[in-house]
Amino acid sequence: MENPRPYNTRIMSLRWILLLSASLCTHGVRGTSIDFPGASSINCDAGSDGIVGPVEEGYSGNVEVVTGIPADTTVRLVPHLFPDHVMFLELAYSPGDTTATVRTKMELDADALKSTAGQLFYSIMCVNLGKLNNTRTLTITDLNDNSPIFEQKEYSTTVSEAHPLNTDVLKVKAVDADVTSANNRISYSIVPPISLDFDVRNDGGVTLIKRLNYNTAKNYNITIKAEDNGGLSDTTTVLIEVTDFDNMNPYFDHALYKAFIQEEQTGAFSIILPDAIKAQDGDTGINMTVVYSISAVTPSKYLNNFDINENSGVISVVTGLDREEIGEVTISIKAAQEDDSFKTANAVVTVTIEDTNDNPPVFDKSSYHATLLENSPTGTVVFRVKVTDLDEGGFNGTLRLPESVPFSVSLDGTVTVKTSTELDREIFGNFIFQIEAQEADAPNRVVSADVNVTLLDENDNTPLFGSSKYEGKVFRNQTEGMLVVTVEATDPDAGLNGQVKYSIDLGNQEGYFSINDTSGEIRLIKTIPLEENKLLEFSLYVAARDGGVVSRSSSVLVEVLAPGDSKPQFLQSSYHGSVEEEREPGFTILKVGFISVASVVPVTLQVLTDTETFAIDSNGIFTTKVKLDYETQTNYSVGISISDGTNIDEATVEVQVIDINDNSPVFSSSSVTHNVSEDTYVGTDLINMTATDSDDGFNGHVRYSIQGGEGKFSIDPESGLVSLTGALDRETQAKYSLKVEAQDQGRPIRSATASLLIQVSDVNDNSPRFTKSEYQVEVLETASTGTALVNLTAVDEDEGLNGRISYSIVAQDPPSTPAVFELDSSTGVLQLAQGLDYESVMGYSLTVKAEDGGTPPLEGLTTVVVRVKDVNENPPRFSQESYDVAVSENLPGGSSIVTMEVTDMDEGGFSNGHFVFTSDIFDINKQGVVSLKTDATLDRETKASYLLQVTAVDQPVDGLNSTAQLNITVLDYNDNTPQFIDLPDPIFVPEGEYSASTPGEVLRIMATDSDMGANAEVTISLSSPSTLFRFREDGTLLVVGPLDRETRDVYELVIAASDNGTPRRQNITTIRLSVTDMNDNTPVFSASIYSKSILVKDAKVGDVVLTLLATDEDIGNNSLITYSFSAGNFTYLSLNDKTGVVTTASDLADVTRDTALDFTVMAQDHGLPPLNSTARGLVSLKTVSLSEGVAFGSPSYNFSVAENQPEGAAVGVVKASPGSSLYEISYVLMTHTDLFTIDPQGALLTKETLDKESQDWYILEVKAVDTRIPPTSAVALVRVEVEDVNEAPKFIDGTYQAKIFSIAPYKYPVVQVKATDPDSGDSERLQYSMSEPSSYFDVDPSTGQVYVVSAVGLAGQTTTLTMKATDPLGLQDTVMVQVNVQGSASSDVVVISLNQAANLVEKKIPEMEESLGRALGWTVRVIRVSSSNGGEAESRKLRNKIKTFVSIVATDGTDKVIPAEEIKKKLQSESATVKAELEKVFGAGLEHDLQEDPVEASDNQAIVIALGVLLGLSMLGLLLIGTYTIVKFIRRKKNAEDSDRESFAIDNSSYTNQDRKTSGKVNPVWSSHGTEKKAELMFDSQNKDRKSDDSQTSTL
Repeated sequence: MENPRPYNTRIMSLRWILLLSASLCTHGVRGTSIDFPGASSINCDAGSDGIVGPVEEGYSGNVEVVTGIPADTTVRLVPHLFPDHVMFLELAYSPGDTTATVRTKMELDADALKSTAGQLFYSIMCVNLGKLNNTRTLTITDLNDNSPIFEQKEYSTTVSEAHPLNTDVLKVKAVDADVTSANNRISYSIVPPISLDFDVRNDGGVTLIKRLNYNTAKNYNITIKAEDNGGLSDTTTVLIEVTDFDNMNPYFDHALYKAFIQEEQTGAFSIILPDAIKAQDGDTGINMTVVYSISAVTPSKYLNNFDINENSGVISVVTGLDREEIGEVTISIKAAQEDDSFKTANAVVTVTIEDTNDNPPVFDKSSYHATLLENSPTGTVVFRVKVTDLDEGGFNGTLRLPESVPFSVSLDGTVTVKTSTELDREIFGNFIFQIEAQEADAPNRVVSADVNVTLLDENDNTPLFGSSKYEGKVFRNQTEGMLVVTVEATDPDAGLNGQVKYSIDLGNQEGYFSINDTSGEIRLIKTIPLEENKLLEFSLYVAARDGGVVSRSSSVLVEVLAPGDSKPQFLQSSYHGSVEEEREPGFTILKVGFISVASVVPVTLQVLTDTETFAIDSNGIFTTKVKLDYETQTNYSVGISISDGTNIDEATVEVQVIDINDNSPVFSSSSVTHNVSEDTYVGTDLINMTATDSDDGFNGHVRYSIQGGEGKFSIDPESGLVSLTGALDRETQAKYSLKVEAQDQGRPIRSATASLLIQVSDVNDNSPRFTKSEYQVEVLETASTGTALVNLTAVDEDEGLNGRISYSIVAQDPPSTPAVFELDSSTGVLQLAQGLDYESVMGYSLTVKAEDGGTPPLEGLTTVVVRVKDVNENPPRFSQESYDVAVSENLPGGSSIVTMEVTDMDEGGFSNGHFVFTSDIFDINKQGVVSLKTDATLDRETKASYLLQVTAVDQPVDGLNSTAQLNITVLDYNDNTPQFIDLPDPIFVPEGEYSASTPGEVLRIMATDSDMGANAEVTISLSSPSTLFRFREDGTLLVVGPLDRETRDVYELVIAASDNGTPRRQNITTIRLSVTDMNDNTPVFSASIYSKSILVKDAKVGDVVLTLLATDEDIGNNSLITYSFSAGNFTYLSLNDKTGVVTTASDLADVTRDTALDFTVMAQDHGLPPLNSTARGLVSLKTVSLSEGVAFGSPSYNFSVAENQPEGAAVGVVKASPGSSLYEISYVLMTHTDLFTIDPQGALLTKETLDKESQDWYILEVKAVDTRIPPTSAVALVRVEVEDVNEAPKFIDGTYQAKIFSIAPYKYPVVQVKATDPDSGDSERLQYSMSEPSSYFDVDPSTGQVYVVSAVGLAGQTTTLTMKATDPLGLQDTVMVQVNVQGSASSDVVVISLNQAANLVEKKIPEMEESLGRALGWTVRVIRVSSSNGGEAESRKLRNKIKTFVSIVATDGTDKVIPAEEIKKKLQSESATVKAELEKVFGAGLEHDLQEDPVEASDNQAIVIALGVLLGLSMLGLLLIGTYTIVKFIRRKKNAEDSDRESFAIDNSSYTNQDRKTSGKVNPVWSSHGTEKKAELMFDSQNKDRKSDDSQTSTL
């Protein structure tokens, strides 16, 4: 049966339109205009029409008040014409009222009423009187409240750069939701910055208005604005990507390149200027690959010397060139597109051949030998070398020595000392190595010469003893002359510097010993009186001195032991000690005192009792051997003995053992379990947990604590009784894990723990409880007996019998006999016991009980409601057996198609039914409405009809069903765009003169469309009008305008294929027309005249004279060119007809005078017919010279000029030639114009005085320019060397000032004067001296170090010295030195000793001075460092260690000297601070000591002073000094406590710190050069002029 619904729908739509038209017409006849707001009277007899408003959109409130409603009539608001309009309104009315109010339900919106242009239709119906309508039209005034909105926020397209002008590239669209045209009319514009290439029309079309260029702009980003009349707007972005079109030739980056290559070198050019050779396609977007080639080489004979990589353009030299043969070559290169060889570019490369370095440097000697004093200072000149090189400029490079040698070499070849410390003859007697000279320029040749430097010895080593201490023994069997001990010292120096002499300097006051000065043997010369049980010790200080001019010495301690008879014994008969128990074995209890001569006669100490428990060592240390236990034994009485093997003595040691807390409490059981009933009362005692401890007192007193149990348990801290403190509930928690801790009261506290598990036992305190208070059950009336209906479940939280449940039915409503239901007492399963009848009983209510097994038993109740269900018997029925419907293929997803009605005779009808329907496209809901799925679409071209089977089922389970058939036909909709049939690309068309009357056919273009009827009819057209092309009705493309390939060889046309459907659909594509060539262009020469001059004597057959070049804008054969002579004199010449190269046809031997050849050449293409053009050629044959420009006689000049010459000194003359007598030359200096100038004749002169020491070479550039128009020029390179002239040295400072102490020793540094020599390298060769000799000071001739000879006589005075510096040629300068001598005494000096090597201390003097200064709060200066291998008798803690003595003085802030006693006191009081500061310098483990006079101070000092004086004076002086010594000896012995006890000669070894300097100018003391500077006091033992008797030291 045909479905009438679509037809009915169309009829209803037509009816609404007719009613709307009738209403609009009727308004003019009977309608009444109702002012708003206001009232109107209703007409329930005939009905009425009215116009309401206007109101502005957005209005809300009352619309109309209606009066005159008859009392027996009710009214209601109903739709009029447009059903959805009433959703905006509501009627305020109650039956019986005579008035009603129409008001808004929401704000009015004219934009929602587009179909009625903002008019809202409604009606007020009189219900009881024929349902008459009173229609109303409410006019809503549209406001401009909507902005235009673009359909897309971004548009994008791709456009070829050949896109035709004034055609669209894309179209944008915006929509304005306002309802009136006044508010929704849109205009489009481009937002600044406005593109000059595109424009936009008011219909949204974006048009190209300027030709595109891919190389200039590859893409565009345009912002377009859509604006309505009210100024509201929106913007969108248009992205246009430009694609390239192949319409340009390749190009080189540069037309001219310059390349440089060394002579005879092959391979690629190392340097190409301005950049590497590169050509590329002019169409950068296509960037077609180019192929490189060499088109010509000038001179042509070198063509085969070069090659070019066709891919990279890299030019390589295949055969090396000789610069002397040819200096420059010109290469013509070409780049052609790989896909079109006629698209080419040309460039020229000039190649300069450079000279190479081919001579090695040469030393003036093959080997060098030199001698050098060891320890020579840094900078000492050893020897000089000279290197020459035959290459231009001489030797230009570096000199190099091995890193391992202590020498360095300067650029002038002077070899000097680099590291003075490595010049040690005792380690290296000589240095053998090679000196190398390496050129700076490639190939960087290296040559070498052998060097042998021999070191000469200097007395720089102190004799060293083989041991730090020697020991000897003298026993009772002593004899005079017996050998006690032999000492030995070695000195690695050579000759006298290494010969050692021995002497006893101190400790032999009684005269028991003597020493052999050569062998070192110490012998007994007088017997020693010995005493019983007493050990006599003799500390001898033995000195070893070498035989150097300035002798060096060291000393060592020799200890001689002389024991008496041995009889060891304890100092007490009983000793007492105590020890804590459990101490580790080896614990020291006490030290037992005893006397013996154990160091000579060994003694043995033994434990006599408890030998397994205690021990005693040889020093009397009494210790444990095992751990002691107080609980086992509390005290011991231990016997001990001492014996030397002959004599023995015994004593007792009483040992008391002290108790400690070493035992922990112990529980009788570490784990206890205890059962407690859950109804046990709070406070009940449960269990006693006790522990024991083996210790006594507090150590054994135990207290208890408990952890866990959640606060339900407690424990008595003294008895350990556990009690219940909280109620128990087994159902909440069935057990508790407690931890009981027992602690003793000892120190440290010891403890033990035990675990207590409390298990809670059950009582019946919970009733059974059903899981539901009511159970709902449904059962079919046809169910059989025994059917299980429901499983009832109850739970009881008790356990055992208290939790075991049984089920039973207590009551059934309505009751029956027998019962309809039965219940399993153990499982709770409810079963059907009798048959059911829905018609008799529709439901039952049961009361069920659950009872536990406790005593007494507890129970719980629940209700079970059983509903009896009816059985389904009637199948559903469709209203039709078959449904037919037609839908459009553009039907929206989710749209309804047809309703399939179903009825069912059973109770409830089809309300619980459903449909069975299988389809991927269509869906059906529960009401039978068939619709298109929301995610599905119809496509007639894919499938035109569907045949579906629909089944209706009346219930979800075991339902009855029936089936109907649904036929759906899909109607066509114009949804397919026409498709072009494949087109050739490109389409070729010959260039020519076409017109509308004589068009040219290009190609017939076809398109297809998958739609039907008018939707499939296709028309082909151009998308925009063209003056050159158009289409015929059959789709043939015609040319209707002239085409010129040379003007434009490619056209891209945008064509459209449009169908005739509604809406109309269109497809656009681009076709490319390639214009083929016709021979319509004549060859064109690159120049109208070609000219060249040739020197006849150099001409050879085949030399290139001219290169002619003609181009033809045509392509292919039309552009191929042949060259030929067409007229004139071209004797001696030959022309290559393909390349246009003109060469010499002979060697021109018969040309004897200058000859001019004037001729015409023709270039003709290969087109049909061929076209040609001509050019003129001029060749001058020169017999004498070709020179027509400026040239220097030499490309470079070398001049020299002495330094210090006055302004205007002549440097040299350069000369250039103009090449012709017709022109003149002028010279211009290009560089160093501040120092040099040049006159018109080319003479170079100085403008200022030159100084070699500032700069010894200048590189000048001189330019020569002629008077030609335009002028030509040349540049020459001039090297100017500044020669040295001897200049006088000059002191750095005008005056030197210094301050010293009068006690300063000989060679003590005062100040270092320093002069410089302006002459290169001569500053190190200056000699320093004093203008007048002085008995107080002298100066080191090499270093300028001023030092003290003797300053004692100048105390409190200031003296002025004149120092002189003289260079090797006798020029000199002088400077004044003012020295302030401050009075001082040796009593101000303090000596400290350090356990550090003397050389290490000497290196760290500055840091040590700073550290001591910080610790003491004064300025500290070190004036001497001396070493000894022995130690002082009074300083036992440093015995057997290295000891270095440091002599210091201290001054306060006013330079006042601090007395020695005050320094000593502070050293003692600040000992810890001093040690910490010194450890920062020397590291951890440092030990220091304040040094008092060794042995007996007064005796030693007197002896030292006496020895010093005896060694320095004559025999008469010896007598006088001897008397003085005896007197002073007696006085000092009486007043020993007042003596300073200071000596500078405890040992006779002293060290020099020659390298200590402050700022490189001033070495010692408080020196000033206008500002005060700190310096150090130093003592120099390197004094070669020092008198051997050390008189200067003893004087101090």
